[in-house]
Amino acid sequence: MKFTIFSKSSFSFFIFVILCFSISCKTQELKLITVKGEIPVEKMGICLIHEHILVDFIGADSTGYHRWEKSKVIECALPFLMEAKKNGVKTFFECTPAYLGRDPLLYKELSEKSGINIVTNTGYYGARDNKFFPKHAFDDTAEDIAKVWIEEFNNGIEGTGIFPGFIKIGVERKDTLSPMHAKLVKAAAIAHKATGLTIVSHTGTDDPAFAQLEILKNEGVSPEAFVWTHAQHGTIEGYIKAAKQGAWISLDNIQKLSDQSDESRGIAFYAKILTELKKVNLLHKVLISHDAGWYNPGQENGGKFRGYNNIFNDLIPALKENGFSDDDIDLMLVKNPQNAYAVKIRVIKL
Repeated sequence: MKFTIFSKSSFSFFIFVILCFSISCKTQELKLITVKGEIPVEKMGICLIHEHILVDFIGADSTGYHRWEKSKVIECALPFLMEAKKNGVKTFFECTPAYLGRDPLLYKELSEKSGINIVTNTGYYGARDNKFFPKHAFDDTAEDIAKVWIEEFNNGIEGTGIFPGFIKIGVERKDTLSPMHAKLVKAAAIAHKATGLTIVSHTGTDDPAFAQLEILKNEGVSPEAFVWTHAQHGTIEGYIKAAKQGAWISLDNIQKLSDQSDESRGIAFYAKILTELKKVNLLHKVLISHDAGWYNPGQENGGKFRGYNNIFNDLIPALKENGFSDDDIDLMLVKNPQNAYAVKIRVIKL
């Protein structure tokens, strides 16, 4: 039998290669960007991927921090966040875009007081007839718009030192995209390729979802980078088609209706959709949330604030009655958000 003896220099080189490989692996660890900084995705825990603290509907030309007092918003919202924390929530995605009430410093203070990771976004919201678009976006090219978002990713939001953790856009729920909204999606594709931030798009029905996916693919962006938000307005056939392409299916207005005879958008409705998706082995592409909160500075005392508990108090028991396991629940609330929102450039491999 022949043995190979390493010289000192060979052995040192071997150790060097191992160390380099180890360092390379560490640098490739997937991360999430929260309002308090980066965390490994393994630390995300139970996630609510589509929620709100404050939303201001007055319009892009009139909104601003002058419209609300942070202390009053915190007084209202913090008890609801603490209730979510009691249910095990560790990470909370605040989906309010710029010019609609986004307030990074508010989120940071709430994160510090609650102990929950809060994630904010960059991007523009085009639904509701572009009421929440800044003026420059109407004439800017997709490249110009993307530069604004990339700047926030690189240097922080409005001098706060707080960085976005995803791109939030919105399109109208129509069969075809307007030129303005097609430009918005192209801008998101450009920004994704420069940042690795996931694209979360207020979408709704099947047709605008697939119109957006087509633009992203034309720009070389994988559907893996796209979250079909408000997919509860779509169809099972659409979910299957989009998920097989790699897109994420976000069912995100889960609530217990006051009139339980109306199952059109109540717990039974969501339990049925999720059961169908489980049957076709697509739970690994599903995200769930409440789309709750909604402190409204245009209403007295912020209006009626909806909490973040219906998934835990109502949906999970209903799912378990339908044969869902703890692993199924963990997949949708823990593992899928890690895969969907990790900062990672996802392009189509040729």
